Amino acid sequence: MPVFAYKGVEAGGRSTRGFVDAENARAARAKLRGDGITPTELTEGGPKAVQATAASSLSFTLPSLRRIGGIDLAIATRQLATLVGAGIPLVDALAALSQQIENARLKTVFGEVRDKVNEGASLADALDQAGPFSSLYISMVRAGETGGALEQVLERLADYLEGQQRLRNRVTSIIAYPLAMLGFATVVVVALVTVVLPQITELLESLDQPLPFYTRAIITLSDVMRAWWWAFLALGVLGALGLRFAIGTERGRATWDATKLRLPVLGRVARQIATSRFTRTLGTLLSGAIPITRALDISKHVTNNVVIGRAIDTARDAVTEGASLAAPLRASGHFPPMVTQMIEVGEQSGELEAMLVKIAETYDDQVETSVQRFTALLEPALILLMVGIVLVIILATLVPLLQITTTLQ
Repeated sequence: MPVFAYKGVEAGGRSTRGFVDAENARAARAKLRGDGITPTELTEGGPKAVQATAASSLSFTLPSLRRIGGIDLAIATRQLATLVGAGIPLVDALAALSQQIENARLKTVFGEVRDKVNEGASLADALDQAGPFSSLYISMVRAGETGGALEQVLERLADYLEGQQRLRNRVTSIIAYPLAMLGFATVVVVALVTVVLPQITELLESLDQPLPFYTRAIITLSDVMRAWWWAFLALGVLGALGLRFAIGTERGRATWDATKLRLPVLGRVARQIATSRFTRTLGTLLSGAIPITRALDISKHVTNNVVIGRAIDTARDAVTEGASLAAPLRASGHFPPMVTQMIEVGEQSGELEAMLVKIAETYDDQVETSVQRFTALLEPALILLMVGIVLVIILATLVPLLQITTTLQ
């Protein structure tokens, strides 16, 4: 049966769009009017044809470029769980959800999901075809549909997404102030070296007096920065692009991730964040009746670290051969003893899912504490660095002026 893409107006005057299947355009319009939608535009061909038309016209809309935030997806997931739990049919629940979502991009995506489910696809398959949903999300929904526990699975997914967003917000809010201070200090130093210092330099050179070596060094640095600023800028851009290219390779990414884990303070924080993400994701998947090998394969990606991901791969292979999960994780050396001990206790007691969630909650708190301690040390260090640089510049210009004043007197 042909599929038509439509744009129309609902009974309340709200614009809407989506897809409808019908024998012909006339039947499609009648079907839309029966659903309370007045069509304003109708195109045969379905999603693929619409995408091709959009690509050929090189047109785009701002909502299509908007990013789907984690909190938006968490709210939508919890709302869908509530609608499904209330006994509303899935297609109607998706239709109601797509109308009340505020994020334009997510609204469009769930509209497409509703149309695919209406055409006979499962919710998991529709989410997979929609695009922006992770393998964890799709696997959990598929398990919920298979086991007849879609509402519970959606609730767990919402809890998981909210937990990840809380962790991200904690870290971001803590490091925002030190980053702002660093940016301000950089602007002040650049302004002193490129604007203020050259004016004082002209005065010192006009007096034709010998200058201390540190003053000459500061003046030379100022001249170089003003004359070759474009070279420094180009070097910084090329360096960033080169680093990004190197990290894009398998060997470069492994080296970069291993280096991050070896850093004195940041390495510990990175390991804690990876451990929290891994344990929370694995616990969520296992509670959704996902097989442990599949759950491990999905969980390794959320760590965002190749080195830890390889350790999880080794653990998955060992579990496939009949070993416990705790033993290969302990042997890898990338997981703290407390984590492997708690996993071992969870395996022995049959409460692995709950134990993994408890580990994640513990490490969320440790991440917040570690980041707070780091920023507590970073803030005075940045202040002292900025004061030191400004003091050196002032002394480099003030001392010669005092010497010249004394000589003239």
